[in-house]
Amino acid sequence: MFCLSNNHNEEKEAMRDVYCNALMQEAEKNPKIVAVDADVMHSLGTLEFHRKFPERSINCGIQEANAVGVSAGLSVTGFIPFFHTFSTFATRRVYDQVFLSCAYSGLNVKLIGGDAGVTTAVNGGTHMPFEDMGIMRNIPGMTVIEPSDSTMLKSLVPQMADHYGNFYMRMCRRNMIKIYEDSSVFEIGKATVLKDGADVTVIANGIMVYEALKAYEMLREKNIHARVVDMFTMKPVDEACIVESAEKTGAVVTAENHNIINGLGSAVSEVLSEQCPVPLERVGVRDEFGEVGEQQFLMNRFRITAAEICEKAMKAIERKGLKS
Repeated sequence: MFCLSNNHNEEKEAMRDVYCNALMQEAEKNPKIVAVDADVMHSLGTLEFHRKFPERSINCGIQEANAVGVSAGLSVTGFIPFFHTFSTFATRRVYDQVFLSCAYSGLNVKLIGGDAGVTTAVNGGTHMPFEDMGIMRNIPGMTVIEPSDSTMLKSLVPQMADHYGNFYMRMCRRNMIKIYEDSSVFEIGKATVLKDGADVTVIANGIMVYEALKAYEMLREKNIHARVVDMFTMKPVDEACIVESAEKTGAVVTAENHNIINGLGSAVSEVLSEQCPVPLERVGVRDEFGEVGEQQFLMNRFRITAAEICEKAMKAIERKGLKS
């Protein structure tokens, strides 16, 4: 069960610190949990884990592919490795190692990618992943998730630790906007419906959940009632929720901090085309590379804002009318 926060303010604690604390709590309970780093303990916040569990903390240096191999080896021997690095290096740099050593081998490796999409900000285009979830989505058996705030992150880490299999979690490493009350819990693979409406459905994940909630209010001023869904699990995507939402509203908008190619928009469109064809509009990066800039500048630059969601919602509703 979850409870939507009444005050969507910036959280006081950075996501990287919340993640590290959640992982340490799990490590207290399970001696098999090991943290594997690629020389990013400071930047991704796992230094405290290293200090508390030095015998279960491995820094492979700037050798990400090797770190994945080390993680696979740890899994073979019964450990539960959590490998941390920036999203670009946790996905496209190590794809073959993840595909063969982890997934093809049926192992139990958890991959954590920091600085998702435009949250990379001034680290620039080379470190800005718009394709990472799509890359991981291609791998058979891989679970792909993106928490919307720290409350959700705290709920997801124990599930990752407890469920055997390969996971990729991309996340912002700095402070996010609070979406959920602290008592909320979530189930991987099950979307959450944050707002209900009959005119259009907005399906979002990550930082775009807050933008979707803002769009909800903007649309309501136009007497348009949107259903807002947090699809924090991109694989396996919640097909039942997508179909139910499409049947109820007849029009869908997806919103993601990611390339629309092989991202959330693609995952939703695959479900709709096979099970419930309705007008679909996608908000996301349109086949472009990242850039250097502050996060809000980049959100405007790549048109991943509440205003863009509203524009696409109006278009989807118009197409629904034309279809009828």
